[in-house]
Amino acid sequence: MTKQTKRGKEGPLGPKQRWSSRRKREVVFRLLRGEPLDAVSREVGVEVYRLEQWREKALLGIDEALKDRTGDPLQTELDAAMRHIGELSMENELMRRERALRRPFGSKRRSK
Repeated sequence: MTKQTKRGKEGPLGPKQRWSSRRKREVVFRLLRGEPLDAVSREVGVEVYRLEQWREKALLGIDEALKDRTGDPLQTELDAAMRHIGELSMENELMRRERALRRPFGSKRRSK
């Protein structure tokens, strides 16, 4: 059974229990709000270095999420170019089929 704290189920885990991402997130939020690292470490029963790793991973994840651009003009231009290439490819295929229909015996030349 885990120790209940005033913040919820953030106490040390029992044997063979694993930290869920939700529990890790709650602990990292506490660290980001300024709670002392050593105090949180003692309360939740996790080594300081591991809490620092969780915090760094969380910050990297935030950075990656904020880098995501919506409405990127380069991506919009690339998408338009890809659509145009698709249209041209379809036109070429239709023209090849039409040409093949006009030449029922293939494109062999007559020998003299």
